Amino acid sequence: MRFGFSRHVVALTAVISVVGAPIAIACTGISLEAQDGTTIVARTVEWALGDADHDTLVLFPRNYEFVGQTPEGYNGLTWTGKYGFASLSAYGEPYGPDGMNEVGLYVGMYYFPDFASFEAYDSSQRDSSLSVGDFMRWMLSNFSTVEEVRENLDKVRVVNVDDPRFGGAALPFHWKIADPTGESIVIEITDGGKIEIFNTVEGVITNSPGYGWHLTNLRNYLGLSPSAEAPIEVDGQVFAPLGSGSGLRGLPGDFTPPSRFLRALAFTASARPLEKSQDAVFEAFRILDNFNIPVGSTGAPGKIATDIESATQITTVSDLDNKLFYFHTMSDRQVRMLDLKKIDFGSIEMQLITSGVSTEQTIREISPNEGSL
Repeated sequence: MRFGFSRHVVALTAVISVVGAPIAIACTGISLEAQDGTTIVARTVEWALGDADHDTLVLFPRNYEFVGQTPEGYNGLTWTGKYGFASLSAYGEPYGPDGMNEVGLYVGMYYFPDFASFEAYDSSQRDSSLSVGDFMRWMLSNFSTVEEVRENLDKVRVVNVDDPRFGGAALPFHWKIADPTGESIVIEITDGGKIEIFNTVEGVITNSPGYGWHLTNLRNYLGLSPSAEAPIEVDGQVFAPLGSGSGLRGLPGDFTPPSRFLRALAFTASARPLEKSQDAVFEAFRILDNFNIPVGSTGAPGKIATDIESATQITTVSDLDNKLFYFHTMSDRQVRMLDLKKIDFGSIEMQLITSGVSTEQTIREISPNEGSL
């Protein structure tokens, strides 16, 4: 049975097809703190251009020699990394949307279209210039705390570097930075290089508009509560809420960044007390299940999805205190984990790790002889 409004959806789709539709890259990030003091940072990753092979990790050793990329090539900022780190990869590149270093600093890149505006490249200042991906690696390899990142932002110039795999398009991102103390900020670069820093609310981040706009938008939802609304009496009759959840009635449920920001904040702020780090890890996975975008639900109008573009490709959880990086993918929801404490970042080579995630979900069959039913 089709929904009653299907004709209107078809008509609207036709209109959108004419004027063009935006690319959907819809990442959602949260943070949780366990009662044992552990800080957990988690996020989903979506990409509009197909499967980015995000299950591949890249490891960088301590003392790695980095060279920043500019529009002229690899002639930008050079530096020797103080810390080793692990990062997701994307399309085989030596960086990706998520990373954590050996002392627990976290850096995540989130799509920020129409608002990110980096500095114009000036070849006379190439020695301090680097690309968006280099900026992430610069933070992960050099710093141990959010405060250290804050104090050193004036030392670099983030410039746009065209990437032919994206049609030469700009790569607009903003960044979430967090450390084991629980401090968490968002860095946005706008207006041709203006750096703005925001303290996160509950570690929540999505995409455009700017973080300040999202904070202002929260004022439209101050009445939301996990508590059910109380029954009321009208003309001698008592009217009670229809089931649980009435306190969150009005919480938007679509996949736009403003709606996801509000839902992420509501679910994070109302999370139950979490005793241990692993309790918080799996609670983060459960919360982010609410942000899984099904294949085709945000795809191009009139197109039958044949790949996982615009859908949730991978969900990651970083335990900043215990230096554990967890993830599962859309294709295989078995949780995988990398323990950074077991890596000798003083001796390893820079390397890619392919976790061997299957394109089919792992299924475990059970039988009566495994125990009482």
